[in-house]
Amino acid sequence: MGGFAPCPPEAVAAAEAICGPVSLTEVTARRGAVVWRAAGPLGAAAIKLGYRAGSAEATAREAATLDALPDRSVVAGRSGAGVWHVTPWLDGPSTWEVFRPVRDGSHDRAAPLGGALALCRAVADFHAAGWVHGDLQPAHGIHTASGVELIDFAWSWREGTEPLREYEGGITHLVAPELAAWITNGPQPVKPSPAADAYALAGALWTCATGRWPLDYEAVGIAVKDTSPSKLRQAIAAGFPLTDARPWPRFQSVLADVLTARASDRPTAGEIAGCLSEVSP
Repeated sequence: MGGFAPCPPEAVAAAEAICGPVSLTEVTARRGAVVWRAAGPLGAAAIKLGYRAGSAEATAREAATLDALPDRSVVAGRSGAGVWHVTPWLDGPSTWEVFRPVRDGSHDRAAPLGGALALCRAVADFHAAGWVHGDLQPAHGIHTASGVELIDFAWSWREGTEPLREYEGGITHLVAPELAAWITNGPQPVKPSPAADAYALAGALWTCATGRWPLDYEAVGIAVKDTSPSKLRQAIAAGFPLTDARPWPRFQSVLADVLTARASDRPTAGEIAGCLSEVSP
């Protein structure tokens, strides 16, 4: 696996208990975490290893969330300073991949629209169960044959439990303005919310449709590569306009209403689905 940590034998054994003898394919390797697809004669599993301090903690949090969800299964353990977990492999494209025809200029948008509705409903169901995802991104919904499954629960929070003190809003480009202000100004700890998830959901769908983050950094003179996440959050808290890319105007009009609303007026994930259901493909 090159310069990355090898897959722990204990994790391979856990995958083989599900799949039989497996071969491993590295899927992603970034920020101190590696994900492998473990394929065997009985099926496939995902193995995730966090091998640095921060990523190991995130992997442990994600495993705890998966263990608490009634419709998901996980086996987890420690290997030295690292943390690993094994889950059944989810077959299907991400929302980012579902929207490729839109980004390529196709006018056949039935599948992307259906994918957007399914993602919104999956997020609404997650909220109805008392959970907040905390880091919705274009790749964090997997469109399986039985519906959309959310992934990457490292920052997920269950209402009524102690919030995470290190939470900084998930991916910076999709953090809601009120959450950015709270992270910037305090007090700690910061709680994610369904309203902030709805903002990230709309922003993720905007990004899937346009290939760009929704906020127009250039309009306010921000060079993203030269700006720290904390400075970006300060700018997001102050507010600035959306990008003018509109490959799907009616679809993006719904999203723009979400992205520009105050948190108290922001549509829920279920309401976003309702509005998008009236959009023509």
